[in-house]
Amino acid sequence: MKDAVLLIEDDKLMRVTVEDALRAAGYDVVSFEEGKKALAALGDSLFDVAVTDVKLPDLDGFEIVRAVTGTRNAPVIVMTAFGTIKDAVEAMRLGAFDYITKPFSLEEFLLLVGRAMEVKKLRDENFRLKRDIGKCFRAPNIVGESQVMKHVFSLVDRVAATDSTVLILGESGTGKELIASAIHYQSGRKDKPLIKVNCAALPEGLIESELFGHERGAFTGAVKRKPGRFELADGGTIFLDEVGDLPPAAQAKLLRVLQERTIERIGGTESIKVDVRLIAATNKSLEDEVKAGRFREDLFYRLNVIPITLPPLRERREDIPALAAFFLERYGRRLGRTVRFSKEALESIMSHDFPGNVRELENVIERTVTLATSDVISRDDLPTFVLRKENSGKLLSLSDVAAEAEKEHILNILGVTAWNKTRAAEMLGISRKTLWEKLKAYGIEA
Repeated sequence: MKDAVLLIEDDKLMRVTVEDALRAAGYDVVSFEEGKKALAALGDSLFDVAVTDVKLPDLDGFEIVRAVTGTRNAPVIVMTAFGTIKDAVEAMRLGAFDYITKPFSLEEFLLLVGRAMEVKKLRDENFRLKRDIGKCFRAPNIVGESQVMKHVFSLVDRVAATDSTVLILGESGTGKELIASAIHYQSGRKDKPLIKVNCAALPEGLIESELFGHERGAFTGAVKRKPGRFELADGGTIFLDEVGDLPPAAQAKLLRVLQERTIERIGGTESIKVDVRLIAATNKSLEDEVKAGRFREDLFYRLNVIPITLPPLRERREDIPALAAFFLERYGRRLGRTVRFSKEALESIMSHDFPGNVRELENVIERTVTLATSDVISRDDLPTFVLRKENSGKLLSLSDVAAEAEKEHILNILGVTAWNKTRAAEMLGISRKTLWEKLKAYGIEA
């Protein structure tokens, strides 16, 4: 495909002369005599460099410069009469690549267009490199070759280039935080902060202070001004995990932030502008929460701009071998070992439902690699709960049954509390230390 030039010139003789010279030099040309027609065609016209007169009968060239530089990665060359060089300098301040004064030689003009084309190619290459670097962030962290995960990756690639609000849905342990990170680090905000907030882990009385900040003396213990997470994320991205657990007051304030892009610290009267991209996640059905009156309907629609649903691991079993190999290599490297699965061990892993999803699979692999006595992991090296289906026809000892039931119950409670160990220990009626010991024993440390 030839390099293409967008030409806007109202003088017919000049337009035809320049157009003929560009075509003779091997460029495709899209030309207009009126600025408004050119602006109307910007979305459909394919071009690499724009050339415009600074003085047009229906508008000035400044509007062309603003429109092209605002929507395209294309250099703009401004043509100007000798007496309007000041206008050309102003156009460059607005983002134009360069200017050339009339009358000019066609040789000089074509050299300038050639330089602009080189800049365009460098910009395109830079964009491709940044995009590929962004994808490199994703590749080591998110593994999946199933069709459903390919669809997720495609959504991530497309939405990362925008500032749209994203709602990531899925069970605990499916990788919602990794997807949020991938979106941020593939976006134009990747050099700015990514602030992560687990809404379920914040005490209800402190949620608003954590999110929006507070002024000194706003409440007992507020001994100094504290910026909230939204302020800290300014220019970047804020990730609100388990957003469905926000209390009503915090929901109302979050809605205002999304509507007005401003926050107010607790105890303050000043509205503070924030430029933040919001990514939210939840393992709940927000539609059900709305029907139950626990979640604001207007906030749900504000969050649900671009939903991305992560499937549970049991619905993408074809990804289990790659995931298992990934974690096997990770934990083997940490321990200085080279290990592999036997065929029977991998088949057993494939048959397990993994209610804790990818997080549970990772914990199983870490435990297995740590405790295995051989470099070839056999079925006997796997936790008993992984073999439960295969052992369903066999007689199990009472201790095995009790251990499996306890393991299952702990996983369920962790799912309910979004893996908040303090809350899970309270619900289980045990100390946090006891819970930690059981997690280690069952290989579900997270």
